[in-house]
Amino acid sequence: MSQTALRTGRILLVPLSDDHLDYEVELDSDSEVMRYLTGRARTRAEVEAFHRQRLAVAGRVPGLGFWAGFVDGEFVGWWILQPPERADQGPADGQAELGYRLLRRHWRRGLASEGARELIRHGFDDLGLDRIFAETMTVNTASRATMAAVGMRYVRTFHLDWDDPILGSDLGEVEYTITRREWLSRQADPDRELVTDA
Repeated sequence: MSQTALRTGRILLVPLSDDHLDYEVELDSDSEVMRYLTGRARTRAEVEAFHRQRLAVAGRVPGLGFWAGFVDGEFVGWWILQPPERADQGPADGQAELGYRLLRRHWRRGLASEGARELIRHGFDDLGLDRIFAETMTVNTASRATMAAVGMRYVRTFHLDWDDPILGSDLGEVEYTITRREWLSRQADPDRELVTDA
């Protein structure tokens, strides 16, 4: 299955393409957006290099990749489902990492969680994944709140080796996860307490 366009109540999610590069430059050039990623804005040249890497994700596992999100025709950010890249993230088969990045003017509108819910649905319902996880810095409370809001649960804190540590990196990274079984349980009865695989 190739990467397909997805829709939520408000967001049109389209596979990332070269047409979206200028949007990515705008997004990554905001130091506040990049606060928990690099601690600084990225240059256009840096974004162009990351753009090529982002496009390549779609060729690694069918159905996975980056999606550019639009609300009423306006770019709001991007979402991703990508295969694990580090050994500590577990096997690539059957699981994917969820991520999202939004322009600051679209924060606190529920869009991050709305798009994330759709990618989780896509991962389990359309792609048959077994597990979806997400990572962020321990101090990134907004992203952690989004992960919890979409039904993911905290599983661990871990530490990465930073070439150029940023404020808060000494407190580590956190991983949240949801399994297919947990997701199906929530679909059957959204008000029921989460059944975990732990």
